[in-house]
Amino acid sequence: MKKFLALALLLGTSVLFVPSIEAKTSSTLALNNAASPQISIRLGNQRRNRREARVVTRTRIVRSGFRTYREVVQYRYRPNGSVTTRVLSRTRIR
Repeated sequence: MKKFLALALLLGTSVLFVPSIEAKTSSTLALNNAASPQISIRLGNQRRNRREARVVTRTRIVRSGFRTYREVVQYRYRPNGSVTTRVLSRTRIR
């Protein structure tokens, strides 16, 4: 019986206080949104807006038959998704 009365009391108080809390938060949010300025400040490079290609230079070891070479390779990543590979130098190791 005590549990039933406690549950009824809890539900009764929540019905009284929840609508008033919701009304306060929604009006407060509306006031805060109207008063906030619509300013956007961006600092630094905006990589998304650049139309340049990204260039990366790497070294790789390549075996051709019994010979081993160290190649310096340049990769060019273009904005449309294509990749261009260019061998800059090739040195025989063994």
